[in-house]
Order: sequence, then structure tokens, then C-alpha cells
Amino acid sequence: MLADPRQSCVVLLNVTRPSPAGVTETLALRRAKSLSLLAVCKELFAVPLLVLGDYDKAQFSDPIDGSVRRLDVETFALWRDARFTDVLAGSNARRIFLGGAFLEEEVLIAALDGARLGYDVRILSDVTVARQEADRSLVLNRLAHHGILATTMGQVLLEWSVSLDDPAVSAKIQQLLA
Repeated sequence: MLADPRQSCVVLLNVTRPSPAGVTETLALRRAKSLSLLAVCKELFAVPLLVLGDYDKAQFSDPIDGSVRRLDVETFALWRDARFTDVLAGSNARRIFLGGAFLEEEVLIAALDGARLGYDVRILSDVTVARQEADRSLVLNRLAHHGILATTMGQVLLEWSVSLDDPAVSAKIQQLLA
């Protein structure tokens, strides 16, 4: 089933936490390119973008920083914090696209908790950093066992554009991803 942007929310945990040693330059560049697409989520699709935990706005351009909403919520307890759950309730979000750092810690716990509460959670693998890159496939396999699938920012944007059945938006997304 295609994700509907009107029922989606992007949640990034500790998005500006320094990458651990061993993250390749290729992975870092891919992550930066994918993060640069965040403003499109808000601009074209009006999807809420929430950042929790470590966030240094100086690391992002103005369009991206202007697109996100910062919540001062403890990342291990986000599903028990009314500030977070109230934002989700107000946005009608049922599908949560989750990313950030670290995959095998905060992202894992947030994903499992969200799925337990009935949300359709997907991991944005290209904006998610693992503390130990060797553990990435193990964690993604564990999450998939619970119905939590991995995707990328580009795939999400394409999925949303097709879901809206708007040729102009689809063309814009294809141009951005080319």
C-alpha cells in the first residue's frame, strides 16, 4: 500500500549527533544528500517533520531548519510524552517515517514502541546512522520481523507523489532525485 502524505509524519532522533568513527565518506555523503530533501517533505506534501534529541540547526540550511519542528522530548520515552503524542494526534499521522542516530539504540526502541502502539513505522535507512555499522543488517532484520520496513527519503517522496496522483508533483520529485 502506498503511503499517503496526509497520514504521514517524519521523526528524526538525534539527527545531528556526531557519526561514530568508521562511518565511510560515501555513507556520510548519502546521508547529507537525503537530509537535504527534508524541506521538500514540508513544501510539497505538508508532512510534519519532527526532530527530537540532539539537533544543531547550524548544521542545516535555512529551508531545512525552517521545515522542522523541534520537540524537547526524551528519545527513549517519546511515545509516553504528551508533547509528542499530541502533535501526532493533531496531524492524523498513522505512518511514521523514523530516522536518526543511533539505529541500534534510540531508533530501534522508538520503532518497536511505535509499532506496539499500532503505528505503521518505517525506517529511513539513508538518514539513519548506526553506532556500529556492522550491526545495521541485524537491527533492520529484527525490525522487519516486527513489520517495520526500511526505506529511503527518495522512495518515500516518490511514494507520496504517486499516492497524491499529481503529475506535476511526481515530475518535480523525479527531477529532484535525478
